[in-house]
Amino acid sequence: MSPASCTLLICTYNWPEALELVLLSVLNQSRLPDEVVIADDGSGAPTRELIEAFARRLPMPLIHVWQEDDGHRKASALNKALARASGEYVVQIDGDCILHRHFVADHLAAARPGCYLYGSRVNIQESRLASLFADKTVHFGPFSRGISKRGRALHWPALGRRYKPSAAFSRSKFRGCNCSYWRADAIEVNGYNEAFTGWGWEDSEFAIRLHNIGRLGRRLRYQGIVFHIWHPERDKSHAPVSDEIEQATSSQKRQRCELGLDQYLDRASPAAG
Repeated sequence: MSPASCTLLICTYNWPEALELVLLSVLNQSRLPDEVVIADDGSGAPTRELIEAFARRLPMPLIHVWQEDDGHRKASALNKALARASGEYVVQIDGDCILHRHFVADHLAAARPGCYLYGSRVNIQESRLASLFADKTVHFGPFSRGISKRGRALHWPALGRRYKPSAAFSRSKFRGCNCSYWRADAIEVNGYNEAFTGWGWEDSEFAIRLHNIGRLGRRLRYQGIVFHIWHPERDKSHAPVSDEIEQATSSQKRQRCELGLDQYLDRASPAAG
């Protein structure tokens, strides 16, 4: 069963130059999402102005869900955005990931009930950044200059079909900057765990809870590709606390988080029901 509708969910924070390229790559999609929802963790006016400009350019609704800047609160931003989403299926990226032309189409073609997906990430190197932003480059392939992990840029869906759904969570391959899932499944596990503050494992802990309710994970290899723009490493001082939360979710087979999506659903638009 293919999804009836699709929300592209983009998480961003104070990097409008990167977000512009991401949104330009949305315009380039062979299969457009039915709506775009931006989860904004407290960006300033330049990001708001960029989003307003793209709301006039994109042929589908663009919803900007903003929260006050109070440190890294990605889980909260994602939950507020999920509450506003109307798509049956959610394709999730970060605001520093340029989409391959068939990115949305690949995720929707592979979507199956009882399963979530996670795709590949090609790295755009630091040396490429000046020309990347000056030229507003959004077209990349295996032979593009200034990228690493070139094998991940190979788009060959037929070859990717050998990757099957698995009941085991893939710690080494899963990335929240390139994943997709049924919105109903996100509601069942109560979305993202807002116990995570600062940089952490909110994405992987969410996926583990999907496994705990019996969902399978499937890797999208040779399809569903994003090109990640280089940036300095984040502050990872919260990592030990994040590790404890994730390990408890795994060992105790937790299916829902206490502080999650449900606190926003009643206040969201009718589509959040």
